[in-house]
Amino acid sequence: MTATVRLAVLGAGLIGKRHIQHVLDEPKAVLSAVVDPTPAGRKIAADAGVKWFASFADMASRDRPDGVIVATPNQVHVQNGLEAIEAGIPALIEKPIADDISSGERLIAAAKAKGVPILTGHHRRHNPMIQKAKEIIDSGRLGRVLVVNAMFWLFKPDDYFDIAWRRQAGAGPVFLNLIHDVDNLRYLFGEVAAVQARESNGVRGNAVEETAVILLEFASGILATASVSDAVVAPWSWEMTTGENPVYPKADEACYVVGGTHGSLSIPSLEVWQNPGVRSWLNPFERQRVSFEDKDPLALQIQQFCKVIRGEEQPLASGHEGLQTLKVIDAVKRSAAAGERVIL
Repeated sequence: MTATVRLAVLGAGLIGKRHIQHVLDEPKAVLSAVVDPTPAGRKIAADAGVKWFASFADMASRDRPDGVIVATPNQVHVQNGLEAIEAGIPALIEKPIADDISSGERLIAAAKAKGVPILTGHHRRHNPMIQKAKEIIDSGRLGRVLVVNAMFWLFKPDDYFDIAWRRQAGAGPVFLNLIHDVDNLRYLFGEVAAVQARESNGVRGNAVEETAVILLEFASGILATASVSDAVVAPWSWEMTTGENPVYPKADEACYVVGGTHGSLSIPSLEVWQNPGVRSWLNPFERQRVSFEDKDPLALQIQQFCKVIRGEEQPLASGHEGLQTLKVIDAVKRSAAAGERVIL
């Protein structure tokens, strides 16, 4: 029988609570502890019937787990990751893996030196729909992929910004939301070679951007546009189209469109559009919707983390992958600030 993996969750906020529930629901894992210094964290541990610790050091010295899930505030991701690496404990670190590139590089170098697996919480890679989309693209069914359009358009209500940090630089939709889409695009199409971006904050006037338009140049030659806005009422975003998170209303629309020389693909519907005969703008289309098995990617991410800990698989979203995605987002912000094309 496969050994049960003991997992501790650091941070009992919104995403931490979701991880806690997924660990509790996973037959091949057991929740060993919740690490969170707040009274709310202590109560969540008590409600789950597990041990509570105020700090990683306290937990590691008294009840060492097989792995840790780091769901603490972004600014302490690197600190918590380094603690896990020093203790020799594999870690799944929520995105972004670091606040800045140099800290992320230090974290990845430490993990490599110690031989400790580090994963990044880009859970959308685990979505069976994205897995199937990659299969379609890699099969050559679309021919040579030339162009991609990705959209994150929705409206965050006014009270969302009552929390001060959400109005400050670094808390906008590029860093908080588009980072997921960029990781999806990297997973599907490979490395990004250069970016050019523009931002605006013309509606709310906060220090943070509310709209951005980005040109992504992939090393393969693919050109992609990514547009993001949290100030428009619209259904074209991962959140609104995939149904992945039930708190968002679901619309039967696309958030990504992929164009190739022999066909095109819409995501998340996985509709493939092709000319059944000669390729021509004058010929009718054949449309086929590709099926896939719908499963919760957060649950699949926990399952894979357990397999990585047991040495059965390599990470689908490694710490290195998380850092590479962060580098693209950093380039987007630098490009928007300078008004220039940035080469990665």
